[in-house]
Amino acid sequence: MENAIRDWRGRSYRPGPVPADRTRMFRLALAAMAAISPLQYGYAALHARQASGLTLLAIWIACQAAGALPALHLVRRRRLGVRACLAAGAALSGLGLVTAALAPSVTAAAPMGGTGDAAPMGGVADLAALLSSGGLLTLAGYAVLGGLGAGLVYGVCGEVVSSWYPERPAARVGLITGAFGYGAVPLLLWAGIAPGLTSAGFLVCAVVATAVIAAAARGLRLPPPQWWPGDVDPRTHALDAARLRTSPEAVKQFGLAQALRTRTLPALALMLVCAGAVSVFDVIVVAGTGAWGALALLVALNGAGRSVAMRAAELFGRRRVLAAVFGALALGQVLLAVAVQNAAAAPAPLGTATAGSPLLWLGAVAAGLGGGAFYPLLASLVRELFGTERATEIHAVVYSAKAVAGVVAVTLALSALTAPGAALLAAAALAALPALATPRLRIPGLPATIPL
Repeated sequence: MENAIRDWRGRSYRPGPVPADRTRMFRLALAAMAAISPLQYGYAALHARQASGLTLLAIWIACQAAGALPALHLVRRRRLGVRACLAAGAALSGLGLVTAALAPSVTAAAPMGGTGDAAPMGGVADLAALLSSGGLLTLAGYAVLGGLGAGLVYGVCGEVVSSWYPERPAARVGLITGAFGYGAVPLLLWAGIAPGLTSAGFLVCAVVATAVIAAAARGLRLPPPQWWPGDVDPRTHALDAARLRTSPEAVKQFGLAQALRTRTLPALALMLVCAGAVSVFDVIVVAGTGAWGALALLVALNGAGRSVAMRAAELFGRRRVLAAVFGALALGQVLLAVAVQNAAAAPAPLGTATAGSPLLWLGAVAAGLGGGAFYPLLASLVRELFGTERATEIHAVVYSAKAVAGVVAVTLALSALTAPGAALLAAAALAALPALATPRLRIPGLPATIPL
């Protein structure tokens, strides 16, 4: 290829000048990711404490996870423009937030364990509520269209940022996915201050999301194929011994079909299912205690912990940090389970007793730090295990397992309506499984006798 250079592994680069607006594009992508956060974390906290709300949340997660893969496929092959994709994402995400605002609020519903004046719906009553005219509107507007819109924004923003920062794609993508975690914090704080005005909060979020994502649609674009910043020598970067020590290179550049035939890819998807389910479940559980401060802290750490974990991974290695993140997530479930069980035995009402528990806050910290950091770590691990050329598409397949995670999260949350302690212990076991499996991950293509 004209003007292309190759590194020691034969990979091609086309160095070029860094555009003056590269930083601005990063900030636009970060803002767009923050704008779609209320669709997941806001809805999970405010509308998913009854079976009908949990069902809608599971459908939203499935549509969001599934919507990212085809969008990435079309954008990477230049068959769909970034502007058109994000414009559709702006309209659909705004519509999803509007329908979430119109959905009946359950912030006054009973806390976990089924105590209080209002009991969670179930059975025929819940099915009737979901199939009512309002329920069908929320199903179509929030769960399906809103989920697809969020998937478009999530997938395209990640692709644009990783393409403009090829020298440090994992760290930069980790920062913008962090915004997807903590972007819902203002809405959650508002719900704690004015619980009767949560619908107004969702409407404000709808206006903000539409405007911010539309601005991102106008400003974001992809670089030329194989572009590399001209101020960084790609051959020197490829031979950086300090980087290779903590982030070894893949044996070869895997295609998507080749990656699907390995044992490593299904293992990564299973890890995401386990940890992703627990991450969403924690938001629902802590919201059920009525401790809005602890909930806001959990969601904020869910986002902020991603950039911290990516920095730690550059120093200590991705697999070590990923195992520690899963361990923190499991520890958070145990602390939350003890807090809920202690509150259930206290003379005060469950929500009041739990909200003042130090164990609840410690559990929120541990669950928050572990509940989001695994997403960018798994994405960067895909690059380490399968190479960089098709890493985005391969990770999109791994990320699509989040659809299954949504179903598992809903199953845990339904059981938590009556037995929160048992559900949290089950969540701890789910988080512990990938923590134990992470050290066993091997780079595909290496003989089993060669140490990692």
